[in-house]
Amino acid sequence: MTKALSQMTIHELHELLKKRAVSSREITQAVYQRIDAVEPRVHAYITLTRETALKQAAAADEKTKQGTIQPLTGIPLAIKDLLCTAGIRTTCGSKILEQFIPPYNATVISRLKEQRAVLVGKTNMDEFAMGSSTETSYFGPTANPWDLERVPGGSSGGSAAAVAADECIAALGTDTGGSIRQPAACCGIVGMKPTYGRVSRFGLIAFASSLDQIGPMTKDVTDTALLMNYISGHDPRDSTAVNREVPDYTRALIPDAKGLRLGVPREYFGASGIDPEVEKAVWEALRILERQGATLTEITLPHTEYAVAAYYLIAPAEASSNLARYDGVKYGYRHPKETDLRDMYEITRAEGFGAEVKRRIMLGTYALSAGYYDAYYRKASQVRTLIRQDFEEAFKACDLIVTPTAPTPPFRQGEKLNNPLQMYLSDIFTIPANLAGLPGISIPCGLSSRGLPIGLQIIGNLFEEEKIIHGAYCLEQNSDWHLTKPSLA
Repeated sequence: MTKALSQMTIHELHELLKKRAVSSREITQAVYQRIDAVEPRVHAYITLTRETALKQAAAADEKTKQGTIQPLTGIPLAIKDLLCTAGIRTTCGSKILEQFIPPYNATVISRLKEQRAVLVGKTNMDEFAMGSSTETSYFGPTANPWDLERVPGGSSGGSAAAVAADECIAALGTDTGGSIRQPAACCGIVGMKPTYGRVSRFGLIAFASSLDQIGPMTKDVTDTALLMNYISGHDPRDSTAVNREVPDYTRALIPDAKGLRLGVPREYFGASGIDPEVEKAVWEALRILERQGATLTEITLPHTEYAVAAYYLIAPAEASSNLARYDGVKYGYRHPKETDLRDMYEITRAEGFGAEVKRRIMLGTYALSAGYYDAYYRKASQVRTLIRQDFEEAFKACDLIVTPTAPTPPFRQGEKLNNPLQMYLSDIFTIPANLAGLPGISIPCGLSSRGLPIGLQIIGNLFEEEKIIHGAYCLEQNSDWHLTKPSLA
């Protein structure tokens, strides 16, 4: 059966564009036709940029006619709505930034524009990236294309759903505690969190500055490698961006696992809260990698049990500082009634922020307050160091660490919304990599008995994204889970 243009990957469309078998305008129109058909049910986007996208597609076609075509030229991409886009509304899924239009582009957006990629629109997200279900967005929840009554994960749920529903060819998301990998698992796509510092954070509206990282969300591992080639690299405007050579990640697309040593952490398997179907699917995938030449080694990451607690002190503390700037003075929402300055601050923030954002600001402010800093934030930082040391020790015995991405398949909308602790545990397997600054990827590894996607996570050592891509590509090429798509008509 012939694929529709919107169903194709970046590398498939690039070959067609090179041969002049199709134009970027035709691809972009096909994507918008798909959006028109399914977006009312999925709600993957906050803002669509149809007119701008068609102009970008026309410009890409002109360059192609001149013989100038790069791997991303003319490819329609979606962007999580906390990456600044010049002249295009950027809301962070929040009322407080509902009308904010940045005057500049994030570095990753500039790099995509240099490639003449087409920007389809800005995707829905948990407010200020705080959530694991894309239910805290001021603009309403996003549905999972596999089951419209279930969540797509979060906070990059809009990007994940857009890719899974063929409402774009690929997307960018951000990952603070699993916000690329967990929704990728929930939506049956590939999602990669690079090493902290590999991709510039300039123009990313911050949640937790020591944890946030931008990464690709794609239909297959090849597309992840392609996007990583063009969004990675040093940026003098971001002091956290590492000045380190960027390899050609497509060279890591090797279909066998010979020589790879895979660490299987005992703390991630047999744990309370993990769905037996998830554990079974991950083990079956591990056996595939073993048959392709990988060796499995049991490892231990002894401080894993403290990761969620440490994260939910460190991340809210950083958020309370970062979100202090939203006070109604310079930009964003301002309470309209005339009041004194203090009341304007208080009412603006009370009305502009949603419940989850307020909860985390209060948690973070408390953890940083006099008398509690040493008891909470300092201890969480010390635990973070121990978690990093756990990984350093583990990588002496293995090249990659393989775990489930999420403890369960996607859950029903509303199921955990009023139970913050249960919601936070959705990221129990992804948070440690963020605390340690390590790269990780989620790829499809099976379906539950209800036909819902299950994801496998591969974690690598610092700046070893190539090894992760190698392992992920090997699993993908020796299985067909990535070819299974939702039945959304």
